[in-house]
Amino acid sequence: MKKLYGDDRRQILLQKIKTSSAPLTGSELAAFANVSRQVIVSDMTLLKAKGEPIIATSQGYLYLNGRSTEEISQSIACLHTKEDTELELKVLVNAGVTVKDVIVEHPVYGELTAGIHVSNEQEVERFMQRVRDTGASYLLELTGGYHLHTITAPNAEALERALDSMREHGFLLEETE
Repeated sequence: MKKLYGDDRRQILLQKIKTSSAPLTGSELAAFANVSRQVIVSDMTLLKAKGEPIIATSQGYLYLNGRSTEEISQSIACLHTKEDTELELKVLVNAGVTVKDVIVEHPVYGELTAGIHVSNEQEVERFMQRVRDTGASYLLELTGGYHLHTITAPNAEALERALDSMREHGFLLEETE
């Protein structure tokens, strides 16, 4: 494909993201538009500034508008070691929920949130591989393992399954009397 320019490129990229059923990486979009990945990052920033509901996940860019609003969303408090991260994520997705993000409370910066957006074991494995490949640290390392996840479930049963599984593994923090 020939090189695309400016607004035309952004409109074509927007259509591509809107119609994709899976996240598209910056590299995939760059190859499609025949531009650098940095140009794609800039384009996504400009589209977001215009109000387009685009989010950057560990798997790529997603367009949020029109996605199911029937889902139940809940924040859960968790505690575990970095070594248990993959198991925790698999426990959640195998219960039928999506892990949207991880949130930690930093003493200087306040609340830090990072998108995860995993819904199945394959996505968890890809996420974990990216962490390993990049040598990135886990946010929970900043807080001694304490963190929150925003999870979404298609129904109350899936949410309850996820909470029960997290309890069974000792990952769920709950108030005690």
